[in-house]
Parts: sequence; C-alpha cells; structure tokens
Amino acid sequence: MGNLRSVEKAVEAVGGRPVITGDPDAVRKGTRLILPGVGAFGDAMENLRRGDLDNAILEAVKSGRPLLGLCLGLQLLFTQSEEFGSHEGLNLIPGNVRKFNEPGLRVPHVGWNQIEGVQSNPLLQGIREGSYFYFVHSFYVAPAVTKSVLCWTNYGHRFCSIARSDNVWGAQFHPEKSQDAGKKLFSNFLNIS
Repeated sequence: MGNLRSVEKAVEAVGGRPVITGDPDAVRKGTRLILPGVGAFGDAMENLRRGDLDNAILEAVKSGRPLLGLCLGLQLLFTQSEEFGSHEGLNLIPGNVRKFNEPGLRVPHVGWNQIEGVQSNPLLQGIREGSYFYFVHSFYVAPAVTKSVLCWTNYGHRFCSIARSDNVWGAQFHPEKSQDAGKKLFSNFLNIS
C-alpha cells in the first residue's frame, strides 16, 4: 500500500541499495527498514497483519534496527487511528492519528509546507529550520508525549510532521518527492547506526 518505486529510486539516488519485499523473514533480517504508505490506515494494517509483516517489523525494531515510516507509514507506527472507525496500529510511538477538521480548511493537505521547531537528531542533520517538504494527507499524528516530536508543521493548526521513539522515526511528508531536503533525510537515515 505505498509508493514503493518512487521511494526505492530516491534511496538509490543517495547511495542505498533498497530491497522491496513482502517476505517477513527478509524484513526481520534487514539492516534498516522503510515503511512507506499511501491509502487507508485500517486497510494498510490488515495487509501488514495478513502477511505477518507487523510481527516482523516489531521484531526488527526490538532488535535495534532503524525504522523510518513515511506518510501513512508514519501513522501506522502509532497506537491507534480514527480513520474510518477505530483501528489499532503498531504502537511503536504512543499516540493517535486524527483527522484535520478545522472549519474551512481544505483537506487533504496537499503541497509544499515547512518544518519548524527542528530538534537536534541524526535524521535531521543538515536540514534547516523552515525547510520545505511535500505533503499529501488528511490525517495527522498526535504523539502522547512531546518528546516524540522532532518537528512541527502548520496547517490549520500545528501538527507533528516528524516523530521519533528510540530507533523508530516517521515523517508525515513524502521525502521522495521533496527534492534536496528529502534526499538529505534519506541520506541521514542510511547513515544512522
């Protein structure tokens, strides 16, 4: 349920050698994982469960491997989503996924927007405050604790646009469509040990 080829090409562009897989054993053995996603939360979680990929991801993270969720992939890292009902996520970052519901706000949020309040973190090394990234989403993450927020973006209100918990990171935007800033984020992720 994702933009696999565009993420694969972006990772290759910064020197990575990505493998797209639906094999849980390959996920368990991966040196680092990227979970991209486009679509509905409940359907995506069902696809992960059906292939035993949810357990493979949890085992890889528990063993210390870095994981980066992108767009819906970020949302899947959270405890629960209110998209089309109530759905349980991977619970790697405590918090919920909520819908933009400000009156008069155009949803989905589509286009270039800035990150602010950038925290010091290896994933964000060399990415400046105010950098622009490309967003396409109708839901946003609300971490249970502020320390999980690496940066914010404003759209109707301030929301978490990059989250982290231990060896798990997630970005609400699409770095694979975000030109130089997106390439820098992928390069940083490949260099996290």
